[in-house]
Amino acid sequence: MEPTCDPGAVEADWYDRWEEAGIFTPEANPNGEPFSIVIPPPNVTGVLHIGHAFEHTIIDTIVRRRRMMGDAVLWLPGTDHAGIATQVVVERTLAEEGRSRHDLGREAFIDRVWEWKRTSGGQITRQMRLLGDSVDWTRERFTMDDGLSTAVRKVFVELYDQGVIYRGHRIINWCPQDHTALSDLEVNHIDSPGDLTYVRYRLADDSGHVVVATTRLETMLGDTAVAVHPDDERFQDLVGKTVVLPLQNREIPIVADEGVEPEFGTGAVKVTPAHDPLDFDIGTRAGLESIIIMDQDGKINENGGAFAGMDRFDARRAIRERLEAEGLVERVEDRVHAVGHCSRCDTIVEPLLSQQWFVKVEPLVGPAMEAVKQGEADFVPEQWENTYFRWMENLRDWCISRQLWWGHRIPAWYCSCGEVVVSQNEPTICPTCGSNDLIQDEDVLDTWFSSALWPFSTLGWPDETADLERFYPTSVLVTGYDIISFWVSRMLMMGVHFLPDVPFRTIVIHGMVRDEFHNKMSKSRNNTVDPLEVIEGHGADPLRLALLQAAGPGQDVPFSMDWVEGARKFGNKLWNAVRFVLNHTGAGSVPADAGYPDDPSPESAWILGRLGEVGERFDALSDEYRLADAYSMLYNFAWSEVFDWYIELSKALTDGPEGDEVRATLGVVMRDVLKLFHPVIPFVTEELWKELVGDGFIASSAWPVVPPVSAPPSMTTFQELVSGVRQFRATHGLSPRSELKLVIDDPNGVAEAWWDRQFLSLVSVVPTYGTDAPEGSTRIVAGSLTAYLPMEGIVDVALEKERLNKRIADEEDVVRKAGAKLTNADFVDKAPSAVVEKERGKLAEAEAKLASLRAQLVDLG
Repeated sequence: MEPTCDPGAVEADWYDRWEEAGIFTPEANPNGEPFSIVIPPPNVTGVLHIGHAFEHTIIDTIVRRRRMMGDAVLWLPGTDHAGIATQVVVERTLAEEGRSRHDLGREAFIDRVWEWKRTSGGQITRQMRLLGDSVDWTRERFTMDDGLSTAVRKVFVELYDQGVIYRGHRIINWCPQDHTALSDLEVNHIDSPGDLTYVRYRLADDSGHVVVATTRLETMLGDTAVAVHPDDERFQDLVGKTVVLPLQNREIPIVADEGVEPEFGTGAVKVTPAHDPLDFDIGTRAGLESIIIMDQDGKINENGGAFAGMDRFDARRAIRERLEAEGLVERVEDRVHAVGHCSRCDTIVEPLLSQQWFVKVEPLVGPAMEAVKQGEADFVPEQWENTYFRWMENLRDWCISRQLWWGHRIPAWYCSCGEVVVSQNEPTICPTCGSNDLIQDEDVLDTWFSSALWPFSTLGWPDETADLERFYPTSVLVTGYDIISFWVSRMLMMGVHFLPDVPFRTIVIHGMVRDEFHNKMSKSRNNTVDPLEVIEGHGADPLRLALLQAAGPGQDVPFSMDWVEGARKFGNKLWNAVRFVLNHTGAGSVPADAGYPDDPSPESAWILGRLGEVGERFDALSDEYRLADAYSMLYNFAWSEVFDWYIELSKALTDGPEGDEVRATLGVVMRDVLKLFHPVIPFVTEELWKELVGDGFIASSAWPVVPPVSAPPSMTTFQELVSGVRQFRATHGLSPRSELKLVIDDPNGVAEAWWDRQFLSLVSVVPTYGTDAPEGSTRIVAGSLTAYLPMEGIVDVALEKERLNKRIADEEDVVRKAGAKLTNADFVDKAPSAVVEKERGKLAEAEAKLASLRAQLVDLG
């Protein structure tokens, strides 16, 4: 073995070997219990970012452990066609050639997108291999595969036939840049400064005027009413009258509607049914006309009179100038308000009346909520159920049509006779008039529509496949809290409606990766981390371990490169520990399973007992998806107990009568540590397995189960004594090998015979036992024992007394200050409880140190 671990060299070819061996397919464990996860499909346009690396590490850690436990594991990979994102990428490529999609035409453009997908798409799947994702590539899916497209058409047609999908005029979110409708979830609402302009609308009978307030002056061109609340006494005598719409000179009525908020503006609001969702509802109830005054480019159309042809924001300024010139602006207030932006291109979204396709959510919401309430699907952490329920309770009908070319085309055809034919297969004649002149709807479906079917369409539905029967419902979904609304809710609705069963039994929610100061990562902050650069510079294993150690369920991850450095150092420590073991056991001599010694020495019994305890606790934490806690505990055990203690303890035994047993213990303990760590750091553990065991793959080995071992009860006391001697040497600058005497007062007979050999081996101490403290000694207290280190000839007693007195003075100062705070009623009553508890802890710690220091001073005489 090389003296140090080089992640680049170690990680070079293991992935290909695993894949060639078929380890990642469920057929590797044909008799195992099915355990399935479908990957949250990344966009086919995407590259691996730090959020992907985090999420995939969590999933891979889960599935690798379950595979080693004997389950038939399916982690199904795939990518999403990403309608808008992919179309934009390809259109940008065409623009560089001086062409547009319209120059090619729809069919040729779609062929061009497929060509791009084959050659440039899928980059992220290659990067998944670099990270170590143990997915079953033989079952890779794409949301526009033939089978998945069949599922999409079947769901659309069946929901249409059930009256759940319908076509109608509604207010939608329109992106003037991308020229498509957006669902509410594809709109980011950003607080932005603006103007609230108060405008006078003259009463048609010239008896006065009504003042309305708006932040979107341009929409007044399409006003068809002024509305007030029916209980607002200020306007009771005006309801039923008409006003003259400024600049357009149209008479419009004053109506009463309970949807009006009397506290907004003056309490009277302008009503533009074609450009505001609340106004649309008011207009529907009042039977108002809807006048569209804006085209799909965000420009004022012919209904805007003198402002026709102007950009919407230019029109806003021009309208205000005209209103001011005519004396119709009463006042203008600064106002910060939430403005909708397209989540793709950041263009300000325009509410617009449009004929679109919608999913009526009411029939789907109830069963999906009830499934979670009944425990058929559990959120981890449980608190995220509340986010899910809140979203579902306030869900509006889902606009599913998009004005794009790339995507699942809506399976609806129109006949000149007015018939709409919705069919899974292309119809040849109109069922009403017999015409064969049918034109398919130009729009495609929202990308999230096909994603909502992902857990079952990827398993072969609507066909009754073996995979569907065996792996649905899937076992776990791992995803971020940011798409509970986008994706989790919709998968639950569709799964419960069509299968009918929940798509997953457990929903593990993770947080977002942030920088070390908890700031959101963004290019503008210059704090993004490219995982591919980290992998190139440090290796995939260190990145994975660094991410997972912070993966508390549902919590954001404050990521720092220092963690990656620390994880790489751990890899080197593990590497060197295996090299030490190999020096004593020989390469390939450790059995792949079992092999635990029957009659271990006290030292070996201790580490085997601890290995069993840690393994049991590790499994309990992992089963609760508390992976950060599980691996932090394992990390501390490996470093502090295996590397720092047992390996050092073994050095006194390998050449003695216990040598064979100790070598066997070293081998099986290190083997099981590798197994426990394999799910999170798969590459280095596989490399070390090859050296240590040499039989098969660690990736397909059996999960460790350590038989119970009775450990010596005195180990903790022994360790405290050894640590005390080491601290004494460090404090006084003594050589680790300079021999010391140690007198142990052991009133309860705790000490064991094996201590003597280890004291000499570990700290060059020859212990004796007695009850009298030698003059001029320092003490070490460990459990019921007190040990004395004679200092004569080793330490200048006068200088030691001086040092102790200084430390006593320092601790007395801490006690005095902490005590003063804790006797101050204002501090105890008003300070946060955590701060008060911290101060109490500080006081208790200082008092304990003070007692120990004073005892040491007494011992010195």
